[in-house]
Amino acid sequence: MIKFFKRFWAYITAGANQKFNENADPKIQLEQAIAEAQEQHRRLKEHAANVIAQQKQTELRLNRAMGELEKLNANARQAVTMADGAQKGGDATKAGEYTRAAETIATQLVSVEAQVEDLKTTHYDATQAAEQAKAAVTQNGQLLQQKLSERQKLLSQLEQAKMQEQMNKAMTSLSETVGEDVPTLNEVRDKIEQRYARAKGMSELSGSTVETRMMEVEQAAQNFEAQSRLDKIRSELGIETATPAAPSAAEASVEAAAEEAAAPASQPATQPATQPATQPATEPPAEGTPSTF
Repeated sequence: MIKFFKRFWAYITAGANQKFNENADPKIQLEQAIAEAQEQHRRLKEHAANVIAQQKQTELRLNRAMGELEKLNANARQAVTMADGAQKGGDATKAGEYTRAAETIATQLVSVEAQVEDLKTTHYDATQAAEQAKAAVTQNGQLLQQKLSERQKLLSQLEQAKMQEQMNKAMTSLSETVGEDVPTLNEVRDKIEQRYARAKGMSELSGSTVETRMMEVEQAAQNFEAQSRLDKIRSELGIETATPAAPSAAEASVEAAAEEAAAPASQPATQPATQPATQPATEPPAEGTPSTF
């Protein structure tokens, strides 16, 4: 059960970190990375300073021990010399005192020599550590300078990326829906073109139906009858009928269709539907109407 909760917590943490990284501002994260690098460089410099300080302290102790060792060597020689002089002078008491003093100095000399050897080893190690710390600080300083230079480059690229994203967003919005109640230009154009095409199609269908053709034939027949009636009236009035211009092929076909539609079923198709009545010029007057000479 505990293992399950650990895995679940790790999953939740990973998901939260992923969401945070997706929504985080790269500029702020870059500044955080640079600040962390600077803080790391500062800690490294402090550590290197401590190592160098330890090396300096070891060097001071070594120098002090070397001075004490040199002093003890001189004192031991002096004690031995004075003991030998007292021994030659017949003063056994002083000779013994100088001898014991020389032995004490020799004991201190041996201890200081061992201390000097230890200090030499410690100083050597401290010197190596100090050199390594200096090299590490120098190398990390160069890396920090590279990161600072790269920060400017990354900030410039980030600004360019933001501008490009805004441009892409603006270009994409031209072909996408602006809002729920506002159609795009492409949608309006498609709607108008669809309506226009449907109207053209209905117009073509309406112009090619049988009813339309029958109406055209009926209208042509009416026009033909009206023209015939006018010709008859002109003939009765003795007005010369103007010779009509030769009809075009389309008008001839319409007139032929009108004649066929107006002709009786028993009359041949070649016979005209109506014939203008002509009266002779010497027609006798009707009864009851006086004649004029």
